[in-house]
Amino acid sequence: MRILLFMLACVAGGLSSSWLAVKMSLTSTMTLDSLGACQGVSWQKNKAYLYGDREVGVIRTYTAGENKLTYTGQEIRLTQQGKDVINHPTGIAYSGQGPTFIGNSIRLNSEGTKWRAVIYSVNWNGLLRTGTLDGNLLNTIDDDACIQGTRPEYVRYQNKWYVATADYGEKGNEVRLYDPERLATAKKTNESGVVVTKFTCSPWVQNLHWIASKGVLVLVQNQLGGRRWRFTFLDLNKSIASGHQHIIRVIDFDKADELEGFTLLTEQTKGLAVTSSRTNNVSFVNLDW
Repeated sequence: MRILLFMLACVAGGLSSSWLAVKMSLTSTMTLDSLGACQGVSWQKNKAYLYGDREVGVIRTYTAGENKLTYTGQEIRLTQQGKDVINHPTGIAYSGQGPTFIGNSIRLNSEGTKWRAVIYSVNWNGLLRTGTLDGNLLNTIDDDACIQGTRPEYVRYQNKWYVATADYGEKGNEVRLYDPERLATAKKTNESGVVVTKFTCSPWVQNLHWIASKGVLVLVQNQLGGRRWRFTFLDLNKSIASGHQHIIRVIDFDKADELEGFTLLTEQTKGLAVTSSRTNNVSFVNLDW
């Protein structure tokens, strides 16, 4: 019965008849401190940038070994003139070519029904060099096109880079693609030319991860609000064409905490999953394609 219900739910959600042949397994778990509640991870040039909401928003840099992350000593405080600016970082969109963006999803009420979503255009190299936003915050953009929260990630669509983001809430969620050049100079994402295309998606998306070699966008999700792990693999082209997520694989883990972020490492059979827990907040993942 459970299998039948799952299959029916997948058909309703747009599951492809040809599943992506990927399996995921957890190999080891470790605790990283000084991040507050970790909100995500970005893998760039053989380094892992984990970000969280400590007393101020922070990004800390690590190198990856065999089932181990080692802190490099580099910490970026997302402050300007000592004031906490990006207090709850929820995504780093970095391509190495276009502008770099950091998301901030700000809860405005205890019920979680009102949010302010902000995307910041930053000088990434300057941020790494100086360790604060001073002189490196280029633009502040209200993500008023969003429904709940923002979590920017670069994706490639029709031979062009776009900044994708998704909503977190229980219903009405979308993945939207923004033009990075327009986004970098906009004041609001509802301005003309910023939103290029979008499609509806399932709830509780905490983060996005783009797998360029597969043309696959991974929704890093919770199975319930704030609880349990889910990875949903989407065919980006087919999702955009249909206007609704085109699922090619859903993988759930029996983990009760709040999955926040995921990235593949340089070797694409290895990955990192991070949670908001204070202990055991980083897990190494094996992928079998």
